[in-house]
Amino acid sequence: MAYALLLFIGFVAGTVGSLAGLGGGVIIVPALLFFGALGWLAAVTPQVAVGTSLVVIIFNGLSSTLSYMKDKMVDYRSGLLFCLGSIPGTVLGAWVNNTLSVAHFSLYFGLFLIAMSLFLSLSQKKTKPQASEEGAAAKENGLEPDAFALERKETAHPPWWKRKVVRTYTGRNGEMAVYGYHPVAAVAIALAVGFFGGLFGIGGGSLMVPAMIVLFRFPPHVAVATSMLLIFLSSLVGSTTHMALGNVQWGLALALIPGVWIGAKTGAWINKRMQSRTLVMVLRMVLVLLGLRLVIESLS
Repeated sequence: MAYALLLFIGFVAGTVGSLAGLGGGVIIVPALLFFGALGWLAAVTPQVAVGTSLVVIIFNGLSSTLSYMKDKMVDYRSGLLFCLGSIPGTVLGAWVNNTLSVAHFSLYFGLFLIAMSLFLSLSQKKTKPQASEEGAAAKENGLEPDAFALERKETAHPPWWKRKVVRTYTGRNGEMAVYGYHPVAAVAIALAVGFFGGLFGIGGGSLMVPAMIVLFRFPPHVAVATSMLLIFLSSLVGSTTHMALGNVQWGLALALIPGVWIGAKTGAWINKRMQSRTLVMVLRMVLVLLGLRLVIESLS
């Protein structure tokens, strides 16, 4: 009974996590705590739930990334740059999780996720025409039609940390999207994302995907795919920290991994067949539900 329940939890977490680029920890952590309290599973502490979740998320991120790689949806250069901030942030978050109670963070984090969902909605409406205009301008300027073509501005050759990285992506429907970011800002945001990922055991995707879409104007499908690469690498480091702290229940992890692996493939399959607008809507719904759960949890 317990094994079947863990397989189901893993499958749901893998599907939702891969579909929205969230990693799956948003489901695994509360599920382990809830069913453990009911006696259906072995009771665990929040620290063990987080540590076990991060180990499982490694396989979710790997399975999803391999699926997205086949369709060339992963922005490797951006993902590796984000890792420069995310990985140390994840280690720091894992350490803080082991020394402090996260109850006080839940309320603010939940409200932040709800606000991010609303901001994501407003941003989509506001930036869509401008993004189309930039895409048309990019075509006129003769940018390469490859999935990811790096363009560097020919202005006074400023230091690398001041240069804005500009990227283009051509989707299956032939539409070109232009997005970009400043490296220092990207690393700083990834540091904060990694910290909350290690602190809450959520993989960081619940923050990184909206940040990529809203702040850097990533196409939603690229944001999700790149987030899964980032989640895989940061969870690999974060879980190592939790293993060293003794926060991993291996029996639970081994039962969750098969379901997560299959669920991640399922979520990636669904993602590839969704329109960008629909994908953003799903992401907003997940953020609102996650935010409400954290707020209720903090008040209970």
